[in-house]
Amino acid sequence: MSTLLLGVLLGSVGLGYAVYGRRQREPIALVCGIVLMVLPYVVASAAALVLAGIAIAAAPWVVRRYI
Repeated sequence: MSTLLLGVLLGSVGLGYAVYGRRQREPIALVCGIVLMVLPYVVASAAALVLAGIAIAAAPWVVRRYI
């Protein structure tokens, strides 16, 4: 049950990133959004899903801030 809810949460965050990336023409946000939407289909473990989701969701901020 927790994996399903995490999948819905990460999918909605991914959709937000994808829409933002497309409208603002930021390819890193678009790619991270697509990866976040696909991630629940690939990862089965809830703990791995949380860790990977946090890392991918933080990637656009880290890239904009430090690169």
